[in-house]
Amino acid sequence: MGSNTVHLVAVDARPGGHPTPMSNWRTPLRLVELLDADGAISEKGINKLTAAVAEAADLAKTLGCAELMPFATSAVRSATNGDAVLDHVEKETGVRLDILSGEDEARLTFLAVRRWYGWSAGRITNLDIGGGSLELSSGTDESPDMAFSLDLGAGRLTHNWFDTDPPSRKKINLLRDYIDAELAAPTRQMRTLGPARVAVGTSKTFRTLARLTGAAPSSAGPHVTRTLTAPGLRQLIAFISRMTAADRAELEGISADRSHQIVAGALVAEAAMRALDIEKVEICPWALREGAILTRIDKGLE
Repeated sequence: MGSNTVHLVAVDARPGGHPTPMSNWRTPLRLVELLDADGAISEKGINKLTAAVAEAADLAKTLGCAELMPFATSAVRSATNGDAVLDHVEKETGVRLDILSGEDEARLTFLAVRRWYGWSAGRITNLDIGGGSLELSSGTDESPDMAFSLDLGAGRLTHNWFDTDPPSRKKINLLRDYIDAELAAPTRQMRTLGPARVAVGTSKTFRTLARLTGAAPSSAGPHVTRTLTAPGLRQLIAFISRMTAADRAELEGISADRSHQIVAGALVAEAAMRALDIEKVEICPWALREGAILTRIDKGLE
């Protein structure tokens, strides 16, 4: 249960196997945009979340899944009524969602990236932009040396900062300053680890930004090398920040349900890369879900 999307991945898991989905279902939720002024998930949000969990659980049963690993991320984690929401979902669906901490989210994503690139990658620094939060991690092993989670998700920032379409230049500049300030302390700590041999971007936001700057489409498959450069990203921001969400949705590589928040996502990506002196990130197809599945496989399957 992400802050943007509800996603059910069914995997034929086995020791030593790769977590390739045998079934892949998702539906837009945009839960982070359904938080009220007090930071609570609204009644509408609770109802949408409950319905999505019920639909996913029914599909898992239809697929014959032997085990369900239900978890939620930033939007539910930060909600002031999160516990009550979890109780309501469990009462109505029988499914108890686990809440991942921000650091756990960063660590699981880092594990997936490490497994994708292998030990030869050396030090990896990973950036992951979700709907509700940004995760930063860096390390030379399967567990990162440092991991941070900040409330700098693309959906959250769009909801909290932009009140016009397209956003005003003043609001964009104010948001830039805010992002820089939030990134200052964690990125300063991460730079003490030294430069990464491979800098990586995970998440739909990074995949979309790479596609908009010329990377191969998803139809080319997961093994095609895709990159996003800092100069290309800056040029893209100058272009898309002047467009309406409807016009951005017409661009090849961006979906209508993401077009409204891609400007905020691009600003976060640019600021994080700049703060960490990263000129290019490689786009990794594995992220949080694969990290969770790999961790479960590592614990042993009966």
